[in-house]
Amino acid sequence: MKRNVQIFLALLLVLAGCFAAPRLAPADLSEPGWTVRRGQAVWHPRRDAPEIAGDLLIATRADGSVFAQFTKTPFPFAVAQAGPHGWQIEFPPQNRRYSGRGAPPARVVWFQLARALAGAGVAKPWSWRGTEADWHLANAATGESLEGYLTR
Repeated sequence: MKRNVQIFLALLLVLAGCFAAPRLAPADLSEPGWTVRRGQAVWHPRRDAPEIAGDLLIATRADGSVFAQFTKTPFPFAVAQAGPHGWQIEFPPQNRRYSGRGAPPARVVWFQLARALAGAGVAKPWSWRGTEADWHLANAATGESLEGYLTR
C-alpha cells in the first residue's frame, strides 16, 4: 500500500511538471518591431524596503510582447518578459523565477509600466502619473513604486 502511494505521488509530481509554464526564449531586441526605451529609475520594492536606483530598459511590440530589465550595474535585479502565450519574471540576486500562461499578473510593476507607456492604463491599485520623459508608478496597497525617465 505504501509503495502504491509513493508511485502515485511521483506520478503526480511528473504530471504537474508537464503543466508548468515553459521558460520563454530570450527576447531578441534587434528583431524588427521592437520599440526600445532606456533610462534611469528608482525602484522601491515594498513599503519596508530600501529604494534601489538603476538602469531601466523596456521594450514593447505591437503583439503585446514586453521585455523589461532593471539593472544596478553590473547585475540585473529584475528581468520581466511577456509574450502572446505567457510571461515570466526573474530576480537573479535571489535566484527566483516565476512564470505562467496567459496575461501577466497585475501585481508586477514591470508589466504595469509597459501598459502605462502603451497608454493602456494600469490595474488597480496601481496609479500612474507623468509621461515617458518623467513618470511615477505606485501601488498604494503594497507601497511598491517605480519612478524615472526613459528615452528612445
